[in-house]
Amino acid sequence: MTQKSQSAVQSEIKVLNRRSFLLSGALGAGFLATVARLPALAATDDASRRSPAFELAYRTLLGEAEPIDDGTVHLELPEVPENGNTVPFKLWSDSPMTETDSIKTLHLLSTGNPQPRVAAFHFTPLSGKAQVAGRMRLARSQDVIALAERSDGKFVVSIRKIEVTIGGCGN
Repeated sequence: MTQKSQSAVQSEIKVLNRRSFLLSGALGAGFLATVARLPALAATDDASRRSPAFELAYRTLLGEAEPIDDGTVHLELPEVPENGNTVPFKLWSDSPMTETDSIKTLHLLSTGNPQPRVAAFHFTPLSGKAQVAGRMRLARSQDVIALAERSDGKFVVSIRKIEVTIGGCGN
């Protein structure tokens, strides 16, 4: 090899300094962590899909009606419950519960459970408040939907996205 070609080869070889080495290692670790998490991300996207059983139950309840989200129905759930087997919920409406303006039924539905109809709670103006609390079981991450059937036949909706994890650890 000639002196000129040897110096050309040496000038093309670059030595990484410590900062560049650590930066490239961190980028590689980040890439590997992202690739390892892809199945979990795909499962999260899949969780937002509505099952055919849910679609049937939803259309059976609503018929041709389209629910509105006017903020008068409230659904309180933990975003990431500790255990999908016992997810606490609170469901209530701001309805004055008079003869002309009341809630007849509060329906609780899940988009990913094998049985989408979780519960139905019936009220009259004598109930005073349309309010319930309890626990439900969620099979996987999904949307939980509260439907309030008003005395005038209209429906009000509230939707919450819940991420069910194993033991609340994100596994």
